[in-house]
Parts: sequence; C-alpha cells; structure tokens
Amino acid sequence: MKDIQNQTDHRRINIKKVGVKTISYPVTVLDKAKTRQNTIATVNMYVNLPHRFKGTHMSRFVEILNQFHGEIGMKSFHQIMARMKERLDAEASHLEMTFLYFLAKERKPDSLNLCHYRCSFIGSFEQEPDLQLKVEIPVVLPLIRQKTSGLPRSMGQWGRAEVTVRLNSFIWIEDLILHIERAIGDEPRQAAGNGQEMLSVETLTRRIAECLSQLAGVGWFSLRVENLGNEYSTFATLESTV
Repeated sequence: MKDIQNQTDHRRINIKKVGVKTISYPVTVLDKAKTRQNTIATVNMYVNLPHRFKGTHMSRFVEILNQFHGEIGMKSFHQIMARMKERLDAEASHLEMTFLYFLAKERKPDSLNLCHYRCSFIGSFEQEPDLQLKVEIPVVLPLIRQKTSGLPRSMGQWGRAEVTVRLNSFIWIEDLILHIERAIGDEPRQAAGNGQEMLSVETLTRRIAECLSQLAGVGWFSLRVENLGNEYSTFATLESTV
C-alpha cells in the first residue's frame, strides 16, 4: 500500500505542531513517602511537520505510548520524546502530561487528609531535551479584615498559584509543593504584622518567587498568582532565572 503521509508535499509550508491530544493514560510518578504513586494522566503528543511531508502517522503516537506502558513517568519522559522524534522523522517533538498528585497531610477530623494537586510534565526535544514541571496550588488563607471597597473574596478559596520550574537536579514533587505552601502561609502573617488589611497578588507573587530562588535544584521558574473574585479576578506573573 502506498504511504501517502510520507509523500513529498510541493507547497513548502511547515506545520508547527501536529499530533494527538487528551489521551487518558495510566502513569507512575515518584512518591517520596511511598516510592511510587499510580495516577491517570491526560497526555498530549505533537511533532513538527516539515514541508517535505504531506502528513504524519497519527497511530504511531499511540504505539510509542504503548511501548512505555507501566513505565511512564519523569524518568522515561526524555526517552518517549526521543522515540517520537526518531520514529516520526521530526525535527522536534513535544510531550505534555497532566495528572493529579496526591499528598497525605495531618488535618482536622472533619477535613480530608489526602490533598490533590494538578501537576504537569511539559517537554520539548529539538537539539536537546527541555523538561518543565508545573504544579497548581490552591491558596486558602485566613480571612483578613477587608475594606468595603475591596475585591470580594470567595468562601475561603482566595485563589491559586501556578508554578512552572526547570530543574538543575532532582526535586521531589511533594518537596516543591510544601516549599511553595510554606511561602503562601508566611505571607498573610507577615502582612498582618505590617498592619496590612488585604493581601495582594503582587506581594504573594514576590514572596513565592523569593522562596523559589532559594530552593536548590531550581534553575528557572515561571509564576502566576490569581485572586478569584465574584465578578472578576486579579493576577500577577513573574519569570526568573536562578
């Protein structure tokens, strides 16, 4: 049978990304307390499509994923991207995995002792592999007395912090989460001590950035803090090389 996808395309138009997305797939991530944690990830797989090819074989993405069944995690991430790049004859490959990471905590009897966090591995492989770890952490703060003109707050859920890091060395996911949560918890106490009546996205963003810059193993980070209101939200973003 003639391979239509590998035939030459004479229009000379590159396509930046082509692939499959929103695949639900079982993955294994490292867990500091229990060694490993099994969870379900939403997987997106892309490659660039050089102008010389008419198309790509979409089924090969799933074939590659199945080759790593039971071994998919941060350790095999580079290998999957390299296999995509080679098998699909692409100049660059891209892989995204978003999953819930569960962390046990000691809490009040009427609260769940198992918290979950939305995490993502985000990778690209052109000349060299580039891997980022993203965590989304809810910001739940003690209620601070507010002025009537202030932005309305939701019930205890002040907002969220989205942190993306490039690592120079290995860091446990839970260590990164707990480090950020300590920074979040310190800020309202410091604000109250300074006589501030409201916590702003700017001050919390700077506080988290200060803590990330002191965390060994982080080479670069991107940060977005969002305060959720009833009618609109406020946010602040920051990016820095450590």
